[in-house]
Amino acid sequence: MKAQKTTRINFLLLIVMIVLASCGTKKQNDIAETKSTISDDSLFTLVQYKTFQYFWDGAEPNSGAARERFHVDNDYPDNDKHIVTSGGTGFGVMAILVGIERKFITREEGVAHLTKLVGFLEKADRFHGVWPHWMNGETGKVKPFSQNDNGGDLVETAYLVQGLLCVRQYFQNGNDAEKMLAARVDKLWREVEWDWYRNGGKNVLYWHWSPDKQWAMNFPLEGYNECLITYVLAAASPTHGISAECYHEGWARGGKIKNDTTHQQYGYHLDLIHNGAPQFGGPLFWSHYSFLGLDPRRLKDQYADYWQHNVNHTLINYEYCVKNPLNFKDYGENSWGLTAGYSVNFYAAHSPNEDKGVISPTAALSSFPYTPEQSMRAMKHFYFDLGDKIFGQYGFYDGFSVHYEWYKPWYLAIDQGPIVVMMENQRSGLLWNLFMSAPEVQSGLDKLGFTY
Repeated sequence: MKAQKTTRINFLLLIVMIVLASCGTKKQNDIAETKSTISDDSLFTLVQYKTFQYFWDGAEPNSGAARERFHVDNDYPDNDKHIVTSGGTGFGVMAILVGIERKFITREEGVAHLTKLVGFLEKADRFHGVWPHWMNGETGKVKPFSQNDNGGDLVETAYLVQGLLCVRQYFQNGNDAEKMLAARVDKLWREVEWDWYRNGGKNVLYWHWSPDKQWAMNFPLEGYNECLITYVLAAASPTHGISAECYHEGWARGGKIKNDTTHQQYGYHLDLIHNGAPQFGGPLFWSHYSFLGLDPRRLKDQYADYWQHNVNHTLINYEYCVKNPLNFKDYGENSWGLTAGYSVNFYAAHSPNEDKGVISPTAALSSFPYTPEQSMRAMKHFYFDLGDKIFGQYGFYDGFSVHYEWYKPWYLAIDQGPIVVMMENQRSGLLWNLFMSAPEVQSGLDKLGFTY
C-alpha cells in the first residue's frame, strides 16, 4: 500500500512533503528563509495538507470521526480526547475528499476511512434521525453539550449531512465498494426527520430536542446567522421535508431578515440583518459553515445576493482589523480575521462587536473565495512571520494574540475543516460542485425560491 501511495503522489506533493519534513520544527528565522524557495501555490498546498491531517492522522481512531478538539500540550478540559463532533465531522469528510483529489491519500484509503465512519454513524445515538453535537467516539453515545442539550442537534446534523451528500455524489458512480458507501450515506440522509424539529408543526425549525428535556433549549432557528444550510437541507429532504412557509416565516422572520436600510460600514452594505450584530455583521464563520457545499457564487433569493453579501461581510471584518480601533498589536492588512474560536479566556465569538485582540487564522483562510488577495497576504504573514509560534502538526493554531503574547497549540475541528474546504473551493470549486449536483438540493432551493 505504501508503494502504491508513493507512486500516486505528484511532483508538487513530494516538494511539499520535503518542506514539511524540514519545516516541522524550524524556528522563525529558518521558516523565513523558505520565503524565496516556496511559491504561493506550494504554500497553499502545504497549508491544505497540514490542516487536512487533523481529520486524517488526528481523527478519533475507533470511529474515524473528527475530534472536537486537539491540544498539542495535552491541556484538555474534562479529558475529552475521545469526544467527537458531528458538525466538525461533516467538515472533515469534505476535507477527506480534498485529500483524495490532491493525492494526499489514495482513493482506496479514503473509501476505507469513510466506510468505517459511516458504520459508526449508523450505530451512534440519533434522535429522530438527528445526531447530537458531541458523541463519545468509542461508544457512539451522546455527551451532553450543556445541561439541557443532551439530544439531537439539528444544525450540527445539517453540517454533517452537507458533507455526507458530497461523499455520496463523489462515489455514487464508482466501483462496488464506492457505490455501497454512497448507498449507506443516502440511507442516513433519508432518515433525518427535519420536520420533527418544527416543534409540533410550527413554521420554524428548532435547534434541539431530547427525549427527557424535550424542547427545553427553546431555540428557534431565525436568521441571519450560520444556520441557512439547515433550512436548505430540510426543504430538500425527500422523506421529511418542510414547506417554503417554514423558511419564509421562520428563518426569514416574515421578511424582517432583510436589511432595507442604506447603511454601509467601510463602504459595504449587508443585505441581511445579522442577529445581534447589525452594524459589522457576525463572526466570519457565518459566511463559511453554510457555504462549504452550498455555492454562493450565483445564489440569490428575495432577501439577498449571497455572494455579494458574503464578500461584503468579509471585507467589513477585514477593514475593521485594518482600522484597528482598539489598537491591538499585529492587526492590519496582513493580519486580520475575527471569528468564533479559542481566546485568551478560553473561547469567544470574536467579531468587530466582540474584539478580544485575538486573530483566528481560519477567518482569513476560509475566506479565500471572497478575498483571495487579502487572504493570501494573511496566510503568508501567518506562515513566514509567525510560523514558529502558530504553525504546527495540523496547520495553524486555532487562535493567537501578538498583543497578549498568547500562542496556544490548540485546534478545533469546526475551524480547521473550513480552511481545507474553502481553500479548495477557491482552487477548483470541488465541494460546491459536488453538493450542488445533488438533485434534492436543487429541488430544495427551487422550493424556497432561490436562483443559482
